[in-house]
Amino acid sequence: MSERVNIIFMLVLGADCGGSTTRVIAATLDGRVAGVGRAGPGNPTGGDPERAAAELGKAVSLALEGLEPALVRAGVVGMAGYSRLTDPAVRAAYDAEWAAAGLNCPLWTYGDAPVAFAAGTAHPSGRVLIAGTGAVAVEIRSRAELRAADGLGWLIGDEGSGYWIGREAIRHAARALNAGVEPDPLGARVLDHFEAGSREGLLTAVYTASRAEIAALAPVVFDLADAEASASTVVTRAAERLLSTLAELGEVPGPLVLAGGLLTEDTPLRAAVLARLSEPAVTAADTARAAAWLALVELTTPDPVAAADLHRRMITGDAG
Repeated sequence: MSERVNIIFMLVLGADCGGSTTRVIAATLDGRVAGVGRAGPGNPTGGDPERAAAELGKAVSLALEGLEPALVRAGVVGMAGYSRLTDPAVRAAYDAEWAAAGLNCPLWTYGDAPVAFAAGTAHPSGRVLIAGTGAVAVEIRSRAELRAADGLGWLIGDEGSGYWIGREAIRHAARALNAGVEPDPLGARVLDHFEAGSREGLLTAVYTASRAEIAALAPVVFDLADAEASASTVVTRAAERLLSTLAELGEVPGPLVLAGGLLTEDTPLRAAVLARLSEPAVTAADTARAAAWLALVELTTPDPVAAADLHRRMITGDAG
């Protein structure tokens, strides 16, 4: 789909290439949104790079529908695992889609953490705590990732993430089955989720499930957190793990941004994190708009006051 207004000015593009959806924003140099495009997963990590690049190309074309590609002066693409673009073959696939869309302007790539940080603040430096399927805390300096805590993936890290929460719920159900006791409400919901009626059935389902399927248990835990002690305990422990990850970065000047679906939406995990934070935090907004804003900053190098004004209008959508 696409959304647009009839504005003929120079443009920038901002893209958020996720594991399930790619969103592209076309914006004018004064921060007005001129087009929006959406397509499938545009992140090359764990998938076919050419197919991912094609989804980005599709979203770009939709965002530019009715607009002249030659007007685009720069673009920023944000994605987790953006280091994949250092592979010449992967980079070539994305460059080919960029060119096929009629674009001959610079394309800058950012990791998901700097873009998530920019979705919450115009400051160039600070920290961002992200919790979605995975989890990571990142120190941002001069709009680039300086160092990270956790973000180690589902096998050895991502503590407090959606996957971690789902795994803890599964462990809770499995222990009840091992003990031969009736599952409590959380255990019963886990068994229902996997359509399992026995220990063996649960293990078979879990070990053939995708990481996304396990992370999909996080909303189940959230549904029960207010009334069920075991679910509440999982949420509390997840919040503590996230804050422990954040603490690994130590004291860092600048704002703290909360990002990722588990911390930007109204979830029990967000409430638990906020209740335990000893400092104020801002919430990340639209990451595709943030990518477009970063493209404007890269292209026009505005002074801090102008950058903050553009950020306020673009990220909140006041002028779009």
